[in-house]
Amino acid sequence: MKLLSEILYKVRIEEVSGSTHMAVAAIVSDSRKVRKDTLFVAVRGTVTDGHDYIEKAVESGAVAVICETLPTHLRQEVTYIKVADASHALGLLSCNFFDNPSEKLKLVGVTGTNGKTTTVTLLFNLFTAMGYHCGLLSTVQNKIKSTVIPSTHTTPDPISLNELLAKMVEEGCEYAFMEVSSHAVVQNRIAGLKFTGAVFTNITHDHLDYHKTFDEYIRAKKKFFDHLPSDAFALVNRDDRNGIIMMQNTKAARYTYSINNVADFKCRIIENHLGGLLLNLDNQEVWVRLIGTFNAYNTLAVYATALLLKKDKNHILTTLSSLNAVEGRFQYIRSTTGVIGIVDYAHTPDALKNVLETIKDIRTGNETVITVVGCGGDRDAAKRPVMAAIACEYSNKVVLTSDNPRTEDPESILDQMQKGINPNDARKTLRITDRKEAIRTALSFCQPGDIVLIAGKGHEKYQEINGVKHHFDDMEVLRETIKTLEI
Repeated sequence: MKLLSEILYKVRIEEVSGSTHMAVAAIVSDSRKVRKDTLFVAVRGTVTDGHDYIEKAVESGAVAVICETLPTHLRQEVTYIKVADASHALGLLSCNFFDNPSEKLKLVGVTGTNGKTTTVTLLFNLFTAMGYHCGLLSTVQNKIKSTVIPSTHTTPDPISLNELLAKMVEEGCEYAFMEVSSHAVVQNRIAGLKFTGAVFTNITHDHLDYHKTFDEYIRAKKKFFDHLPSDAFALVNRDDRNGIIMMQNTKAARYTYSINNVADFKCRIIENHLGGLLLNLDNQEVWVRLIGTFNAYNTLAVYATALLLKKDKNHILTTLSSLNAVEGRFQYIRSTTGVIGIVDYAHTPDALKNVLETIKDIRTGNETVITVVGCGGDRDAAKRPVMAAIACEYSNKVVLTSDNPRTEDPESILDQMQKGINPNDARKTLRITDRKEAIRTALSFCQPGDIVLIAGKGHEKYQEINGVKHHFDDMEVLRETIKTLEI
């Protein structure tokens, strides 16, 4: 229980009806979760408006309500507080309710279109291997030391986020590494958090279904850096032209990393093949078990972050060389006949291009490259023809299939993907809506040594169709099919 007056610290209040000297047992923004002595925050969402559920929340036991518009009828026994922005207030209230856990550990946020999950997971694994207690907040999973907590969003809601951070503090964690999505920034899910550092990986075409324009998407990422404190660090990819934009208004100490330009932290790729990468990091060679240029960038970002967190350079490099790849990120298996199957989360044009360029770099030249790819429903439709075109450009054969169609017709999604295919590439393209059958068909074409890329879902263990999540695991299907076909 916390006093309402205590958890209102730093919240900009416009009007109060009732007393703030009352005990609050919980904060919720979902009226269905309201219980006795609850503070209900009415947030205007993209689908529903919390203001429509204020009366229901009060009837269920809410003793206080935070809102942007006061209800017409105010109950005497309930405290109503008007604020300008309820979503921002929710972030501050959540931080205060859980005793500001982000101030009790070193919190590093990673943002960007691609590379967030790999970077935060490698940071978590690196610091854990170096002997520190750490927390992880990622698309794949959340972790408190060795305990895994299922992840439902790239960045959780403010209440869940602060509760997780508080548990990390309680368990003795010194560091927490989290993905920061553009949605989370715009929706104020990270409001009130104190970041020790922020990392920008890159920004490419994605989430325009939500942000509408690319400039809006850039501004969402930049807002994260704009609100960093002066004692934090901002680390950006110098090879992405938007990296410098991220740092324009930040108060944090500014650092850059690069493969191609002058930067504070530099990397050069010496070797790149299926066994891993041999890198020169700041004039010192290190072997890592990751593959591809995009992973050289991720490794460099991790290395630079660790140095900015004052860790010993030799200890960092030695430990980096022992880390394994992240699940669903260029995760591959090789069959007894030498067929290589690769599962990757690539679900944006740039990510798909990066993976296919990596395959091009590591292949000997004689293998057939077959790409199985789809696009998610209820998401940015503009990238669908682009991704099909990229798959055709870099592959000998392409199988268009379903990803997570969600509430959309999968055939309609494939129709849009096909619009990006050059007529000359049409004959090397197949369309198989059933994802399992698409993977089986692609593997049935294989000769010894051929490469099959299964793109789009990566670590996900489900396929969402008409709002229902069905068990589906690309890697599982890949292994089963290789065994069944005896390839």
